[in-house]
Amino acid sequence: MGDYEAAYRESIEDPVGFWGAAAEAVDWRTRPRTVLDESRAPLYRWFSDGRLNTCYNALDRHVIHGRADQAALIYDSPVTGTRRTYTYAQLLEHVALFAGVLESLGVKAGDRVVISMPMVPEAVIGMLACARIGAVHSVVFGGFAAEELALRIDDAEPKVILSASCGIESNRIVAYKPLLDEALAIATHHPDACVILQRPELTADLGDRDYDWVGLTSGAQPASFVDVAATDPLYVLYTSGTTGKPKGIVRDNGGHAVALTWSMKEIFEIGPGDVWWAASDVGWVVGHSYIVYAPLFVGATTVLYEGKPVGTPDAGAFWRVIADHGVKGLFTAPTAIRAIRKEDPAGDLIAEHDVSSLRTLFMAGERLDPDTYQWATEVLDRPVVDNWWQTETGWPIAANPRGLEPLPLKEGSPSVAVPGYDIHVVDGTGNDVPPGTEGNIVVRLPLPPGTLPTLWQADQRYIDSYLSAFPGNYATGDGGYMDEDGYLFVLGRTDDVINVAGHRLSTGVIEAVVAAHPAVAECAVIGVADRLKGQSPRAFVVLKAGVEIDPAELSREIVADVRQRVGPVAAMKEVVIVPGLPKTRSGKILRRTMRGIADGRPEPVPSTIEDRAVLDQITPLLTSD
Repeated sequence: MGDYEAAYRESIEDPVGFWGAAAEAVDWRTRPRTVLDESRAPLYRWFSDGRLNTCYNALDRHVIHGRADQAALIYDSPVTGTRRTYTYAQLLEHVALFAGVLESLGVKAGDRVVISMPMVPEAVIGMLACARIGAVHSVVFGGFAAEELALRIDDAEPKVILSASCGIESNRIVAYKPLLDEALAIATHHPDACVILQRPELTADLGDRDYDWVGLTSGAQPASFVDVAATDPLYVLYTSGTTGKPKGIVRDNGGHAVALTWSMKEIFEIGPGDVWWAASDVGWVVGHSYIVYAPLFVGATTVLYEGKPVGTPDAGAFWRVIADHGVKGLFTAPTAIRAIRKEDPAGDLIAEHDVSSLRTLFMAGERLDPDTYQWATEVLDRPVVDNWWQTETGWPIAANPRGLEPLPLKEGSPSVAVPGYDIHVVDGTGNDVPPGTEGNIVVRLPLPPGTLPTLWQADQRYIDSYLSAFPGNYATGDGGYMDEDGYLFVLGRTDDVINVAGHRLSTGVIEAVVAAHPAVAECAVIGVADRLKGQSPRAFVVLKAGVEIDPAELSREIVADVRQRVGPVAAMKEVVIVPGLPKTRSGKILRRTMRGIADGRPEPVPSTIEDRAVLDQITPLLTSD
């Protein structure tokens, strides 16, 4: 029996013993005696009687135990020409001071702090400062429009909001403060204070409740860490729901620290002193888990990159960062690699940089298509390792455990179930299907530590959304199959959430914007295959009776509306006028059927279809590029 098989079997047969042992890698203020609390099943909790501080585990303990002068965070910003390195001691000093700022603004344990910031060190500092005093951070991706930010403010009800004057891209400056002001004008909840990082590229006008980040910090007193219960929330991160209202994914302190510490070593093969780079954004779950927390938990050096895979300045940007900082492991999305390949198809720019430090390229966020896998493997001559997980789980569900035991790689598969995840593929009634048969991917309860214990202030919604479809299981919402060797193949979402460049977006949110156009009677938004982004939203609209409008003009107007109200991340480029939408007799639009036709794959037409002629009419429009 190999190391992986032994670990996996133990994690499923004796989860208490397995995770109890893993918890030894975490510094506890009060060591837990109860590893798994099943008293409120299916709302399971891990390490329920333990106490700890996440910031202490990320920073203080490393300073105490000899890593004070080691690099903790490398900030690399080609869009501003800035590079800055923070040692563990320096990062701790900054975090403790800003934790003092938060305390001076009245923030205490359990209070929420919304963070909407670009990829700057202060975003990381803000997150860790919240963790230090037991506050709950909720990071909102800076690319969201004001309405989406307002929704999250109203749900989280933050005491304080942290933001910046602007974000910076290769060709433009994005003003953040007007967007925040607009969101607060829409929101019903109003924070006590907004702390604004003024960037030299653009200075924001500050209002009555606004404070300058540097000014507050210069007069602050450092705050000590606060012990919190392992089950207390560390953060709330919102993900799209199919109804349009975002779901607040709760991450607790104890299980999160245990799982991410274990994953960094056993999955990603990263340990103390290694340089690690997750090329994501702190606004997404990958940024939370693998830019900020996991690498710091294990005493590694993490790279914070403010730039793009291409255009900052060219398609060799990633290879330059690897060479400059000695990156051992790179974690990015297939979209980034596809963008690089598009600009440098032969991989010529790799030769201009010494990438000998790179051991493994890890990919996640969306399906890793065979072409991208093959290209990256060929030009880098290194293992290209997929992994699959969700905002909800916070760390990989399926992966190739490079630290525990490197397994053979299979094209199109994120490899095998990670220890702790009892993965099954089931049919519509919840029964296991044979290997090679497509079905719904589920995970037997309890989920391992580090995964969501519930939704923010919505236990029943959590149960209804994830645990009800297949009782005793967590429904991932993804479909796929397992082969004879136990390798998982994930084929895509089974609901109406689409994945654009690794970002999950609700079609319901986009549809609401499309439907609001005065010419539109009804609409359907589906995710269609996109060579660069994985999926792109395409809107199909039925016009109101008597409306005459130029299709190109309609498309321009709706695309602009979506960009304004959902954000550029939606990346909608096309609106198609159709005579009607295919529906069931009960009125449900057949989005899955439409997606299948658009992607060129056979999709059975349900027997409940109301009018097959409608589907036949729009099929040419679905398949046209």
